[in-house]
Amino acid sequence: MDLDGAESKSLFAQVQFYIVQTVDLRGDSARELAKLLEDNGAEEITRTAIADPIPLQDITHIISTTTDFPEYGAANDALKSVVKPDWVKASIAKGRLANPRQYSPDPRLFFSGLVVCCVDLPSGDSDAIIGGVLAMGGLYSSSISKMVTHIVALTMDSDKCKTAISRNVKCKFVLPHWFDDCLKLGKRIDEAPYCLPDPEILRKRPEDRIPEAGRQDMLGASSPKPDRLPTPSSSPSANHRQLTVFKGKKVMLSRDLELGSHLLGTIEDLILNGGGMVTGSVYKADIFICHYRESLDYRIASRAGKDVGNLAWLYYLITHNAWTSPLRRLLHYPVARQGLPGFSIFRISLSNYNGEARVYLENLAKAAGGEFTKTMKEDNTHLITAHMVSEKCDAAKEWNIHMVNHLWLEESYAKWQIQTVSDPRYNHFPTRTNLGEVVGQTPIDKQAVEKMFFPLGSDVDPSAESDDVPRPMSVKPPNATSSRSTNAMKPQPSRSAGSQEVPFRALQSDGHTPKASKENRRHTEGNAVRTPASSRFIGQGKENETPSTTGSRSAKDKAVAKLHDLAPDIALFQKERKRVGGVTHGGRKSSEDLVPEVNRKRSVSKDEDTDTGADEETRATKRAKKSKGLAPPSMRLALSGYKGWVSAAKKEGEERARLRAMGILIVPDVASCTHLASPHILRTQKFICALAHAPIILSTDFVNDCLSQNKRLEPENYLLQDTESEKRMGYKLSDSLVRAKSNKGQLLRGYSIYCTELIHGGFETYKSIAEVNGGKCLMYRARAGFTATLRAGLDEEGEDFEASSPGYVYLISGTTPEEAKLWPKFRQMIDGMGKNPLVVRHDWIVDLALSQKHQWRDSYNLTEKDITLTA
Repeated sequence: MDLDGAESKSLFAQVQFYIVQTVDLRGDSARELAKLLEDNGAEEITRTAIADPIPLQDITHIISTTTDFPEYGAANDALKSVVKPDWVKASIAKGRLANPRQYSPDPRLFFSGLVVCCVDLPSGDSDAIIGGVLAMGGLYSSSISKMVTHIVALTMDSDKCKTAISRNVKCKFVLPHWFDDCLKLGKRIDEAPYCLPDPEILRKRPEDRIPEAGRQDMLGASSPKPDRLPTPSSSPSANHRQLTVFKGKKVMLSRDLELGSHLLGTIEDLILNGGGMVTGSVYKADIFICHYRESLDYRIASRAGKDVGNLAWLYYLITHNAWTSPLRRLLHYPVARQGLPGFSIFRISLSNYNGEARVYLENLAKAAGGEFTKTMKEDNTHLITAHMVSEKCDAAKEWNIHMVNHLWLEESYAKWQIQTVSDPRYNHFPTRTNLGEVVGQTPIDKQAVEKMFFPLGSDVDPSAESDDVPRPMSVKPPNATSSRSTNAMKPQPSRSAGSQEVPFRALQSDGHTPKASKENRRHTEGNAVRTPASSRFIGQGKENETPSTTGSRSAKDKAVAKLHDLAPDIALFQKERKRVGGVTHGGRKSSEDLVPEVNRKRSVSKDEDTDTGADEETRATKRAKKSKGLAPPSMRLALSGYKGWVSAAKKEGEERARLRAMGILIVPDVASCTHLASPHILRTQKFICALAHAPIILSTDFVNDCLSQNKRLEPENYLLQDTESEKRMGYKLSDSLVRAKSNKGQLLRGYSIYCTELIHGGFETYKSIAEVNGGKCLMYRARAGFTATLRAGLDEEGEDFEASSPGYVYLISGTTPEEAKLWPKFRQMIDGMGKNPLVVRHDWIVDLALSQKHQWRDSYNLTEKDITLTA
């Protein structure tokens, strides 16, 4: 007993810790944590005064719930461990010091604090989840214990899940889809829609309404220029106490803030009353407040590692009376006057974001230099949306506008470089998640900002070394020996606030090319006279140089100028070449193929095609005027089996445009159509999938007659009549549509359906038919280790499965000998699970989907006799 007590007291014997007081860790909770550490041998280190920095030289660990404290960067550089309070409890539970990385408050390690246990998953899926969790700061446990926070399973029927419930383990049972979505986004989203036993992502349809996501922590961080000065008492965290956040700090307010005398005096009084000082010297200041990233004082403060923020950040400190890094929130850092290069051509609209998150993204788009529009039109370039369920999203698909989540905008601004919209992270929208819940978690990339706005040497005063001629802000090159060559450069703008409007690197390249000194000329390679003269931009020591003709420089300049003039037309050509019926008339083989609609691209008028000298703005204005009077479509029509446009792409483009002018929009996606046109009842993938959505089904004569009469006719006069097919199939189309409305896409909900890889028509065809009717379809290859996957599919949503299909599991197969080899293995595995295997022809699911009701015919069942007959 004594040995155990001694071991307990020596657990933290080598630990000297400091507790960072935060909203989540202060007062009694901080004192209890400190006592727990001291009882186990640790030593607490405190500051002598509030304004003093954390004594990093005397400590080994910092206990904090956040990385948002001033010394975090220095602590990382000094290799000090910054851990959450959970690290203490975990270390005591294990009887040894836990790995600090697994309990880091670093927001980049978004799985920190998770202990995951995988149950009945295929080995490949389990390994992928474990690897992702460990990489993002979490832990893995092979057994169920009280430390486990998340159990990853496909159903609640496994023994480990039942054990966790019986032991009353406080953990969440989640689908593996949650980890997949988190890793794809690089953010931790709410796991509620993924929680068993009734996960929302499987229960609800994609088009169902997604709840709004409120973000109260965005208050005070949604605008770089706040409208009013807050008072400390307006924040609950301030608790009507005197400001202490500025205690011992010297604050400098830049002239580019353009504060009135009354407001300036109020701010200074708040700082002084809080124990701080206001200074006019950037060298004496600890905090520098400015609006733009351009003045010399900004560069001096940034290079010196001082806290540089804008007025919104200063107000945030006053409101919450707690320190936060100005780099943590994008709009707490000074903005660039000219915006992000290349961003000014973007017209951005928002969808599905609400409250402060919406205001924040509006202001962020403007701060980046883009144009924000509340309403979306065809000339918008980007739609930033939190999920895909909205009218704007539907219109963006029609007009071929880029649809991205807010991460594209945030990371473009943070890294000060436009990110490609094709990055999968920016196009990922989890089914039942509103991405508004992870808005504002992207910090400023300090290295990117430093590279562009305050690189090495940018903090040198241009007038420091010469009183006669202004000197550029860049550092004197190491090989330069003559000050005359440096002073020969173009004078730079003065250091007064508001005088410099572009990033530092742009200012560097703005002047004339400096003349080389005599010393440099002596050391350059190839002093001998050459004809033609060598390019002076060839670096020293370069062995190979492509010779040029005497007039090549002039020709290159002309070519570059001509290319610059043609840039808008090249961009327009790239857009047009993707449009069906556009500048590349490749056509297509079948009208059943999914192709983008013509009207999703803005067409080019004849004037725009011939006027290569017109700029992009003029063309955009023409397009906007041309489409201004186009009313929203009253009919969204999908086509199946229509032969009028086969191998006639130009005709298709023209006739689609005519139909669109009548209010009829041709759509490739049957999920969004209101009407379907077909020559008769078809067994095609498009027709069968469309039937699950219960559209109004018309004859293709409707399309032909509308085009021939050049007007929109009444669709009720063209309802599809196909008595011959109905008699042959044994059901009426009208009855199928009534049942489809009643089924609401859930006819196959709970069904376990598998399909062979070599099935005629392709696995993806039958998978889409099953999924559009609420079922799930997996490919069956009879590989080793597939039993766990089968069990997962069988038991998922078991209640409905038992009600609608009592114990049957289907394998859709062809009759080839290769497919027949899989049947015995499939039957054996399903029998071993207490279920009834059925190997069926593809006609089973086709007839079921067309009739929209469950039915069975003996002809669906496949036996070895069929293989003998068909082989």
